[in-house]
Amino acid sequence: MKKVFIGFTIFIVVLLAAAALAPYLFKDKIKQVLDKQIAKNVNAKVLYQTDKVNVSLFRDFPNLALSIDDLTIIGQDSFQRDTLAALPNFSLGLDLMSVIAGDRLKIRSVKLQDPRLKIKVLKSGRANWDIFIADTTATETPADTVNEFKMAIKGWEINNGTLVYEDLSIPFRTKAFHVNHTGSGDFEQNVFDMKSRTTADGFTFNFDGMDYLDSTQLDADITLAMDLNQSKYTFKENSIKLNEFGFGFDGSLAMPSEDINMDLTFKAADTDFRSILSVVPGIFTEKFKNIKTEGKVAFNGYVKGTFNDTSLPGFGTDLKVTNAMFKYPDLPQAATNINIDMNVDNKDGVINNTNILIRQMHLDLGKNPVDAKASIQGLEPMKVDGNVKARVDLAEMTKVFPIADMTLRGLLAVDAVAKGTYSKTQMPVVNAKMNLTNGFVKAKQFPAPIQNLNMVSTITNTTGNTDDTKVLIERFNMLLDGEPLEGRVFVQNLDKPAFDARIKGILDLTKITKIFPLEGMTLAGRINADVSTKGKMTDIDAGKYANITSSGNMQVTNLTYKSTDLPQGMKITSANTVFNNEKIEVRDMKGFVGKSDVQVNGSVSNYMGYLFGKNQPLRGNFNMASTRFDVNEWMVDEMSGEPVPEEAAGGVIPVPENLDFVLNTTTNQVVYDNLKLNDLKGTITLRDQVAKLDQVAFNTLGGFFVTTGSYNTQNLQHPAFTFGLNIKNLDFKSAYNTFNTIKALAPIAQFLDGKFSTNFNFNGELSPDMMPVYSTLTGKGLIEVVKAVVNDNVIINRISEVTNFKDLKNFTIENKAFSAEIVGGNLVVKPFDFNVGNIKTTIGGTNSFNGGLTYAVALDVPTGKVGNALNAKLTSLTGVKDIKGTERVTMNLNVGGTVTNPKVSLSTASAKSQAKQVVQSIVQDKVDVAKARLEQEKQKAQDSLKAELDRKRIEAEAKAKAEIAKRTQQAEQKLKQQASEKLNNLFNKRKPATDTAKRN
Repeated sequence: MKKVFIGFTIFIVVLLAAAALAPYLFKDKIKQVLDKQIAKNVNAKVLYQTDKVNVSLFRDFPNLALSIDDLTIIGQDSFQRDTLAALPNFSLGLDLMSVIAGDRLKIRSVKLQDPRLKIKVLKSGRANWDIFIADTTATETPADTVNEFKMAIKGWEINNGTLVYEDLSIPFRTKAFHVNHTGSGDFEQNVFDMKSRTTADGFTFNFDGMDYLDSTQLDADITLAMDLNQSKYTFKENSIKLNEFGFGFDGSLAMPSEDINMDLTFKAADTDFRSILSVVPGIFTEKFKNIKTEGKVAFNGYVKGTFNDTSLPGFGTDLKVTNAMFKYPDLPQAATNINIDMNVDNKDGVINNTNILIRQMHLDLGKNPVDAKASIQGLEPMKVDGNVKARVDLAEMTKVFPIADMTLRGLLAVDAVAKGTYSKTQMPVVNAKMNLTNGFVKAKQFPAPIQNLNMVSTITNTTGNTDDTKVLIERFNMLLDGEPLEGRVFVQNLDKPAFDARIKGILDLTKITKIFPLEGMTLAGRINADVSTKGKMTDIDAGKYANITSSGNMQVTNLTYKSTDLPQGMKITSANTVFNNEKIEVRDMKGFVGKSDVQVNGSVSNYMGYLFGKNQPLRGNFNMASTRFDVNEWMVDEMSGEPVPEEAAGGVIPVPENLDFVLNTTTNQVVYDNLKLNDLKGTITLRDQVAKLDQVAFNTLGGFFVTTGSYNTQNLQHPAFTFGLNIKNLDFKSAYNTFNTIKALAPIAQFLDGKFSTNFNFNGELSPDMMPVYSTLTGKGLIEVVKAVVNDNVIINRISEVTNFKDLKNFTIENKAFSAEIVGGNLVVKPFDFNVGNIKTTIGGTNSFNGGLTYAVALDVPTGKVGNALNAKLTSLTGVKDIKGTERVTMNLNVGGTVTNPKVSLSTASAKSQAKQVVQSIVQDKVDVAKARLEQEKQKAQDSLKAELDRKRIEAEAKAKAEIAKRTQQAEQKLKQQASEKLNNLFNKRKPATDTAKRN
């Protein structure tokens, strides 16, 4: 028994030791697999540190737990500033035996702690989650092919997650906070049940700018019958609750290909009106549990059809609320007689074919009735037949519905009728009135009320033609803390509007936002304005500004704006603007952009055309001054508002369209990355999506810079730049440590002590991370070495070793100028000479952007310096039997390899002084080869551009032909219709005469 106990103890010790050693045995192997799979399959920046990859056998026994802390995934190109996923802790449970075998890792579990996910789709349909690399060369995968990872998941978990999904192409946005999700299912089987449970707070659903769900609680318990062979997933037991509104699904989803075939129905689980009342925005608060409700609700619908990139399934829903009411216990009156009968139906999934029928919508807010009916057939064009009528005493409304910390009074009357077709060319016949009389608003946050609030407004159209639409705000006035604001607006013809408007008074944004707080935004300051304008849009489009009457002025004081989208904020301390027909003059504007102070004077012209016309530029001419402008604070992550990590910064920044601005700037200091640009002066022009620099001068790194150039984003796929640099007295090592282009093309600078000047012009393309595409660079210029101390660097040491000339290890070059070119991303140094003691040295050659060296060095030396070891070789190379009998000899060396690992060899020698000619010949050969390659690349680019232009031209021609054919067909149909009508009129006129003859 004792031996058994000892043996068992030894076994346990060995097992624990193995478990403790497992992380060290398998960590490197797993990381190699991770890195390999990321590089092979993911087109995104996946950022994590090796020391934050942890492996443990204890945490998820018997699985091997792999965890990565602070894992970040950042998109590429258009999403370079978007963080797709920030995962403080991401862990996988790996099957231990699969790790030991090593050929295929089985994932058993996945866990995310505090993840932040932001999923985004642009208007173009491009998605930031589409980061997986498609293998365009792949053929059908052989049956025996083995992947490094196998999905053998049995469970997964998300704790305290944040999810944001935004689709600008719809437009749609949803957010969820404190997301907790667990799921289980055996993915090694083909048929199994997958169970999941999800809860979330702050669930928001926004469509086209309107919140349909706001700060809603989500609780979903779903079981799906999974059939992986058929790619079919059928709802079994399931319950979904939004606040107290519960519903469930029946049916299935099938994904046999890229399509998703949907056959689903859904139905409310509860018929109590209270359940659906809980999802009305603003209702579900702590007081909701005490609200008294009555009435019944019926809610059901369907989704049936195919979902893919080009089609949507059909859908429909019915909602009926019958004899409902609700009453807050601490308020004297109730909302009663709530009756709703509405239906939304779309049988084919074509959005334009959506029909909405509101048969009845009625409620009484105390003694104030609200009624509405509507029939909407289609969305574009939209056939409308509806009306809404309400007369609400706001004071009495607050006796029904609580509005926290606010007092309301006044009479709001709405009476609107619309019938007809709404489209780009038609308007329904409309007669709508909305009046507010004796309005009064007082908030707890601000002692003074908004009072004497009155508005009289109408929208009318008596014919159905768009040019007969009239929008009139006949009178608007209010008084806030003794300061008046009044205005009027008249607009006729929505397509080509004629307008007449005036606003006068003081708008105190600080007081307004205390009364009406803005979520996620800070807005404060005072605007005192008296501005009027009158004219026609047709005159603006034609540039006939003399026909427009605009005048007035506006003073701004301490205007502050800050939001989640602009966390740095901006402030206008003071500004005066004067309006006239042609321009807005900005006088003495002082303020801050983030932490950077700015002072601006200038003018904006064509503002009417820019605001109301199509593709008209906003023109401006400004003088801007700043004491210190910090660019770094604008490089922030969109989700967190924190500074973007250096490796994540970037993204092509487009120059805005329709801007024609000239900015003359004077800034004491500009901070950008690790640079401080002092005494910056110059002109920046924005025009036609091109930004130009004109004589922008500044001091930095002890040198003086004057720059000219341009940044062109007319083609965002290939943003181009030109750059001219005139630099005086810049330190070599500072230049190397600061500028990536110097690191790539002139790495020798890291070994030089001293200063240089240059006048250099170059151009090329920029990559998505705003770095030069080195293979596209071309340019030329002059470089002047003011002073360069060459001391003990690996290249010079290698030359010294080959020649045995100790003088070459340490020397100084002063006041030496040479020419250089950039050809196809290679820096070409034209031959130049200098003396090291009595050695006449000539150097020339090329640096490639990937670090390669191809240089020729010629040394014209006295023969007395040549040691015995070189005599025999020089005799062989020169053909001179007695090399000592000549006065000097020229040695030609080839320098290759890289800066850190140079290769130096003696190639030729001559008894003649022809060093420069030899080097010139070698360098020219390299230049010719590089230029030939560059011309080939340019031709390829031109061919590609021509093919793209031809494709667009063919598409445009086809579109034009189709449009002509369509219009021709429409014209023929119109002629036939007119002919038919005329014939009918002709016969209809004859009929009375025939009838009379019969009677006679």
